[in-house]
Amino acid sequence: MPEPALPAADSPAPPDASPAATPLRAAAVPQGRASRLLHLGRAVGELAAGAAAEGLGRLARGERPALADIVFTPANARRLAERLSQMRGAVMKLGQLLSMDGEGVLPPAFAALLAGLRDQAHAMPATQLDAVLSQAWGADWHQRFRRFSFQPIASASIGQVHRAETHDGRVLALKIQHPGVRESIASDVANLALLARTPGLLPAGLDLTELLDRVRQQLLRETDYVAEAAATTAYREALGDDPVLWVPAVHADHSSARILATDFVAGVPVDRLADNGSQPQRDAAATALARLAAHELFTMQLVQTDPNFGNYLVDVDGGRIALLDFGAAQAIAPQRVQQLRDLGRALRASDADAVRQAALALGYIGASEPPAQADGVLAMLMAAGEPLRQAGPYDFGASDLFRRMVDQGQAQFFDQGFSRTPPADLLLLQRKFIGTFLLCARLRARVDLAAVFAPHL
Repeated sequence: MPEPALPAADSPAPPDASPAATPLRAAAVPQGRASRLLHLGRAVGELAAGAAAEGLGRLARGERPALADIVFTPANARRLAERLSQMRGAVMKLGQLLSMDGEGVLPPAFAALLAGLRDQAHAMPATQLDAVLSQAWGADWHQRFRRFSFQPIASASIGQVHRAETHDGRVLALKIQHPGVRESIASDVANLALLARTPGLLPAGLDLTELLDRVRQQLLRETDYVAEAAATTAYREALGDDPVLWVPAVHADHSSARILATDFVAGVPVDRLADNGSQPQRDAAATALARLAAHELFTMQLVQTDPNFGNYLVDVDGGRIALLDFGAAQAIAPQRVQQLRDLGRALRASDADAVRQAALALGYIGASEPPAQADGVLAMLMAAGEPLRQAGPYDFGASDLFRRMVDQGQAQFFDQGFSRTPPADLLLLQRKFIGTFLLCARLRARVDLAAVFAPHL
């Protein structure tokens, strides 16, 4: 479909002046802790009510449904996605994580509806957008551009993206932060902490204080676009020239604390290849991103820890992949890199004693850990190393590895509980690697992970 014409910048247009293929809905961001707690409470209440109604209906038909069957329904997914889409901010960010981690675990209809949270959240109304841009650049902000699209290309938890063309011919992607999102982070995290204390929701004795504090710090970093601009440039320089992967350049003259301007990138999110790409295309994309994850950790020691599939845009014809969104870029200490290298070597060798020693050094288990809990964590780590132990391509499309790990993790969580959460920096790294391997599974790709990691181990 040809791209729609963009409105002239010297005549601010209504939000439908430049419609996208699927126009995003507009809604103001709810602000204030009480208001956001009300929305969060409604989301939880609607989920519970939907599950209760589904369960009663099935019982009336003589069925005996499992809990997951009545919670993870399309109707519940629509309600949850709608509520989180309106909230945006830290709470919606968790919904995005659920949508990605649910690939291959949640029912397909549930995961697909939540996947819209990645780039199809409610957008700001045109008046609110104009106010944000006026605050950043003044009331005559539109004179900066020859063309500006009021219809966003995408909208997610923290901001939305607009296409603009400068008078000197540069075509930009402008990531514009939703108003009030940064200010709502502390209240969102406090509300989540309150929800986490609901009796029976989490294992007794599990303390999420450090983890939630790290989430708060991370989200504050992700809403600092000056810091993200610097991180993007540093990552771009560290990556260097790559035949497949590249990072769009930052345009500092159109960036600010709440607006980030980069080169405009044409392409599709990489997970779209699952439906439209050939096997060689899927294999090539997955291999490139697995290679990137290993290169980030062991060579660059700078990891983009948000593996949202929408952060990888593929040029389907040329095969190049643009890397986006570096608000979650994290520098890794050399000692941590060596500890993870030791773990990788132990997993590759299937050396149980070395895996235990590496897990102790990393903090996945403690010296006084109850044996059942420690053994459960070590078993999950050993399972995660399965692709490293296979010579030749690992067929993620045919593998049930993630299902086995989820089943094992759920059994561990509910039967034995966890006496600790892993160190917060490791949780972010886990998200990067789990997200990369989930993408491999989503693409049904065949990737030689042993060869990808061999130079680093």
